[in-house]
Amino acid sequence: MHFDNVNSINLNDPEYFEILSGLWSGKKPPFTKAGVIRNTNFTASGEIDYSDVAWLDVETKQLAKRKLKYGDIIIERSGGGPKQPVGRVVQFRREDGIFSFSNFTTTVRVKKFDDLDPLFAFYILLELYQSGRTEDIQRRTTGLRNLDFKAYKERALFPLISRREQHHIAYMLSTVQTAIEQQERLIKLTRELKSALMHKLFTGGLHGEKQKMTEIGPVPESWKVLPLDELLTRTQYGLSIRGEDAGKYGILRMTNQTDGKISTEKMQFIDLNEKNFENYRLKRKDILFNRTNSLELVGRTAIFDIEGDYVFASYLIRLNTNNERLDAFFLNHYLNWEDTQRRLKTIALRAVSQSNINATRLRSFQIPVPPLKEQAEIVLHVNTIINKIEIHQRKKQILEELFRALLNQLMTGQTRVNEIDLPGFS
Repeated sequence: MHFDNVNSINLNDPEYFEILSGLWSGKKPPFTKAGVIRNTNFTASGEIDYSDVAWLDVETKQLAKRKLKYGDIIIERSGGGPKQPVGRVVQFRREDGIFSFSNFTTTVRVKKFDDLDPLFAFYILLELYQSGRTEDIQRRTTGLRNLDFKAYKERALFPLISRREQHHIAYMLSTVQTAIEQQERLIKLTRELKSALMHKLFTGGLHGEKQKMTEIGPVPESWKVLPLDELLTRTQYGLSIRGEDAGKYGILRMTNQTDGKISTEKMQFIDLNEKNFENYRLKRKDILFNRTNSLELVGRTAIFDIEGDYVFASYLIRLNTNNERLDAFFLNHYLNWEDTQRRLKTIALRAVSQSNINATRLRSFQIPVPPLKEQAEIVLHVNTIINKIEIHQRKKQILEELFRALLNQLMTGQTRVNEIDLPGFS
């Protein structure tokens, strides 16, 4: 903490905090139906995801001491995972309904509202977790992490700055979080619009033609329905070479496919002689088809449209289109359309944990073929709405970075709220 000349308290102070242990399943009536907040309802931003709350008949006697109140802070004491430390926090902000919390969690209730703003207290604990300062006070057992709650209570320090400054800090942080949530809603809405648009484009086209029924569903009368075999110039399996952290060429894998595009995050590299490099070198408009994966992910595609020297791994198939008949960007959008993805699953060969669509099966897969000009127009429409999604995603990312910086600076006292000049926060 950098709050100079300011007294601080920790969670051991009973004057300021009430600590409530989680709810165990009981067997003694009478019972009351209650929503029980579990670890799975925790989100990274500190919000509670109510979409999967467990509604249970719990002992009325137990519930009386563990019914959540507005402003209660719930701490994850046991859980986590190999890459997720335990100690996440969420805040309960509902006036309606009967809710409690599971035995893997503990609730902190602020008692002296005049001295300590519950939202400010929540952000103190959120920063404690997000800064990584809970990682050295947890014990690991098989598959679980357990928080050393005694050490946690001592480490969680709450500076008793003025209630006014607490409110201003909490307001600033919550406003940024609200802006993040707005971008999340816009992303969700735009994705729904994209889904509706793609259905209209791939079944009705752009020119209001009458539709005809085909084996792949309705399409405009002037469109053809053909197997990929008649539209591709090449299908090629990738390299069976293990990627490394360093090497001459980047090797694209299944994990480098994101929403129909190539992502160069988490890249691996290999060394190849010139002949092999030229044989597997990716060029613009190459489509990479995910041939082996879980059933959910098999069949995903991405189009290569970036600069640099890259090759591709064996679980991918390179598809090259006959440019005089099929626009590669049209094919990429069509293959990633949710209706097409469902059709692709039906030709996958299923194993215990993986599914496979080989090149032979893929080449017999039927697709609609509009005139080239209409293909290009459809690509333009789909790209426009994808660009809108990406704009909202970038805004969300910028706001998340701003929130993390503000959370760290304000909750540690490195910056005081009156030193920050942001439009709209005066």
